[in-house]
Amino acid sequence: MNQFEAVLFDCDGVLVDSESITLGVLTQCLNACGWALTVDECTTHFLGRAVKDQASLFEHKTGKSLTESWLVEFRAERDRALRLKLQAIPGIHELVEFAHGRFDSKIACASGADRSKVELQLRKVALMRWFDGRIFSGHEMAKTKPAPDVYLAAAKHLNVEAASCLVIEDTPSGVQAGVSAGATVWAYLSSENAQRVRPDQLIEAGAHQIFTSMQDLHQHLKSNL
Repeated sequence: MNQFEAVLFDCDGVLVDSESITLGVLTQCLNACGWALTVDECTTHFLGRAVKDQASLFEHKTGKSLTESWLVEFRAERDRALRLKLQAIPGIHELVEFAHGRFDSKIACASGADRSKVELQLRKVALMRWFDGRIFSGHEMAKTKPAPDVYLAAAKHLNVEAASCLVIEDTPSGVQAGVSAGATVWAYLSSENAQRVRPDQLIEAGAHQIFTSMQDLHQHLKSNL
């Protein structure tokens, strides 16, 4: 009997190597509107969080309102960079294909990002075929990560209890979201992400396991079936 009934994947940093691209563009856009911060400082404030949810901090640092037009412009710049530079996480295609087959298509992408970004990224790296119709955006929920809403919605759509789901995450806020939903969370910590997130932060957030490669995560998933 399987330990899990479904696998729910975060997108940024789990399926695609997008965090440095997005944070770099965001840093430039924030600098341009008067907030002088570094990429590292931007990471502290925004990694794993929706930009729109940091509106009060934006206003405090820039003296300006975070408008929808500003967000539209930022997302356009972000998307241009993603189209040029985005790559898949090494080993993710094999892992997703395995999970799709082993769990009878009960996999989903549950992201804190806006839907247009998620779909752009999945198409760019040829992962859309596995997630089409099973993509969930925190922007479309009452609350995004670290709230559990997006994972609860994904589990409901797959007709499984969240407690029977395995969540794959890479940030403390994402781990918190999965744990709050009642799921088991395994965290992926790449060498690049290790420059932004410490293992103890993921464990403290509730991660059950930490993996440094998708190949290791793939093998561990096989052994837990």
